[in-house]
Amino acid sequence: MNIKTTALDLTPAISDYLDKRFDAINKFFVNDSTAQIDVELARTTNHHKNGDIFRAEVHIVGKGVNTYASSEKEDLYMAIDAVRDEILRTVKSSNEKHRSLVRRGGAKIKNIIKGLWSKNN
Repeated sequence: MNIKTTALDLTPAISDYLDKRFDAINKFFVNDSTAQIDVELARTTNHHKNGDIFRAEVHIVGKGVNTYASSEKEDLYMAIDAVRDEILRTVKSSNEKHRSLVRRGGAKIKNIIKGLWSKNN
C-alpha cells in the first residue's frame, strides 16, 4: 500500500489507522502479487469558509481490477472510513460478479455434459 499526503503530515497514528481499516481490502488481493493500492490523503481549504476539509482517495490496480474511490469529509478519519466503505463495496461487487459468471459457465458445461450422457444411454 502506497500512501501519499498533500498539505498534511503522515503521523504514525494515521498510518496505523489506515493499515487497520484497509486490512479487509488487502484480504481480497492476497493471491495477486501485482495488486497495488494507492492511498492519497489531503487537506483542502481553498474553497471552504469554515475549517478544514479532508479528502481521501484510493486507487487499486491489479490483475483484472482497476477501482477508484474518493471522499471528502470534515474529519480525516471520517473520510478514510467513507472511502474504505465505498472501495470495499466496489471490490466485493466485482468479486461477486466474477464468481457468478464462473458459476454460470460451469453450470452450462454441466448441462451440456448431462445432455450428451443422456443421449448415449
